[in-house]
Amino acid sequence: MTQEAFISTSADHDSAPDIATQGLSLAYGNVSVIEELELRLPGGQVTAIVGPNGCGKSTLLSGMSRLLKPRAGTVLLDGADIQRLPSRQLAKRLALLPQQPHAPEALTVAELVRFGRHPHQSWLRQWSPEDKRGVDEALELTGLTTLAERPVDALSGGQRQRAWIAMAIAQQTSTLLLDEPTSALDLGHQVEVYELIRSLTTTGKTIVMVIHDLIGACRYADHLIAMHQGRILAEGPPHETVTTDLVRRLYGVDCTLMTDPATGAPLLTNVRRTRDALDGSAT
Repeated sequence: MTQEAFISTSADHDSAPDIATQGLSLAYGNVSVIEELELRLPGGQVTAIVGPNGCGKSTLLSGMSRLLKPRAGTVLLDGADIQRLPSRQLAKRLALLPQQPHAPEALTVAELVRFGRHPHQSWLRQWSPEDKRGVDEALELTGLTTLAERPVDALSGGQRQRAWIAMAIAQQTSTLLLDEPTSALDLGHQVEVYELIRSLTTTGKTIVMVIHDLIGACRYADHLIAMHQGRILAEGPPHETVTTDLVRRLYGVDCTLMTDPATGAPLLTNVRRTRDALDGSAT
């Protein structure tokens, strides 16, 4: 099946889900990370969550995926509280790819991708033609069909990340959460993964990714959320959201902001530490 055929059978943007939080507070034990967060993410688009280390990005993703139970508030998926959804039903609607996942030794690409079909199976419904189609489509969409029988640990970094994304695609959820999907990849493999993520929105998927790469976020995301100390400093389309003041507040650096003539995305140049950061007085 061609990529175009797969896309044509998928949900359109009108039916794409959205994610929202209402008064969301998240903590680890007695340590509060996020307090009363109000957020709404657009359906059928790529949202990038950016910010410095320790600002609460991955914690927010954990709360949105039900890995971390809220201390207060709710996470809504198409208006439904995810805490009230049965686990199998949630797994059919939302998939999470955590940071730097690890596959068992000698596991092949096809075997890894098949794990994505588990939410659709039961004691009475084991492997089916629908499962096979889901796996085949995921392999084709990610360009891994010819590598299906290769061990995951024998792949390049970019290929390995595409294999994990293929597993999430095979889960056939409408929402995909990615925690640092380009971490530890070289520039070429980063672009490879970013372009794959962008292509998924043509199938109607809602993508939320936590990334450190602000330039990549500006180029490949439709919607950007900038976090600092558990709060949202700014959100919206990157070209409307990213300013030199925001970059300074997020990272303690000054920069010159330009516009990419090809994409219209913000470009950061002449990046340097602020004087306040150098003398230790930055907040």
